[in-house]
Amino acid sequence: MMSSELAFILMLVVRMAVAAAFVVSASLIAERTGPVIGALVATLPISAGPSYVFLALDHDAAFIAQGALASLPVNAATIFLSLTYAWLAQRHSLLVSFGAAFAVWLALAMLVRMTQWSLLGGLLVNAVAFAICVPLLERFRHVAKMPLITPRWYDIPFRASLVAMLVATVVTLSGWVGPTISGILALAPCLRLNASHRL
Repeated sequence: MMSSELAFILMLVVRMAVAAAFVVSASLIAERTGPVIGALVATLPISAGPSYVFLALDHDAAFIAQGALASLPVNAATIFLSLTYAWLAQRHSLLVSFGAAFAVWLALAMLVRMTQWSLLGGLLVNAVAFAICVPLLERFRHVAKMPLITPRWYDIPFRASLVAMLVATVVTLSGWVGPTISGILALAPCLRLNASHRL
């Protein structure tokens, strides 16, 4: 008979593999279709989707609802992360761009954690984020056609491992950290920055 620890580890590995398979599929589609479709694919809930499916298997509806209410305003934090990254990536390295953009996201995620959110509040904060960031990103909409980029051999495995680790972290810690932090972690932007720098 299988021990509970071994069963947990095996289930975690399966969940990580499923999340990694989503990333590999999305990455292959993104890299073969160019920057426009690739950017659309990169913004799909590739990590949040599997995270929420697996959280729903382990927790009740109230947990998932509270986590989703935390995830909604974190989406606004990701919009500001994208703005920061787009501006900095024009002149700075991946490390500088990633570090500053993630620092912005982390600061805003901490503010999200300190607030009790409603659906209306989450929708309003996203509307405000779009109203601020879309005009500031206007200058980046008109660029020359970009050539397709040949991926390096480690790009897709790296992306897959990031999302697999994120899903494992969310699922493993959810019982200890509660729904709000689980909802915030589920939208951590690990894949988007890596994918967008390549696109």
